[in-house]
Amino acid sequence: MEYHYSKKSKAPFDETITNITEALQTEGFGVLTNIDIQATFKKKLDIDFRSYQILGACNPNFAYQALTLEPTLGVMLPCNIAIQETENKEVIISAINPLETLAKTIKNEKLVEVAENVSSRLKKAVDSCG
Repeated sequence: MEYHYSKKSKAPFDETITNITEALQTEGFGVLTNIDIQATFKKKLDIDFRSYQILGACNPNFAYQALTLEPTLGVMLPCNIAIQETENKEVIISAINPLETLAKTIKNEKLVEVAENVSSRLKKAVDSCG
């Protein structure tokens, strides 16, 4: 398994951001943060970079369950979704795979069920935007 799940979007970059945000909401996630990597690199490093944004998504129910089971898990939250535009103008959506990043690094069997649910919903959101 990979640490991420990725899929090409048929929509342009900005529309993909809107589409994935709505798809995440459908799956019970809110977007807490939006990091515009392109703008940050330009401002801080004076480097031109491709369109690239990272959305920090959170499903409060799953976050509560996970933090109840593993109090220091906050270092791995929220769930990140990366949207990037390649050189040939393809738009790629990538979601973290909690089954790899959480369930395999933290030895807590009860956390696996939460990770499976989160992973399934994130995959569903990404798939709906392809």
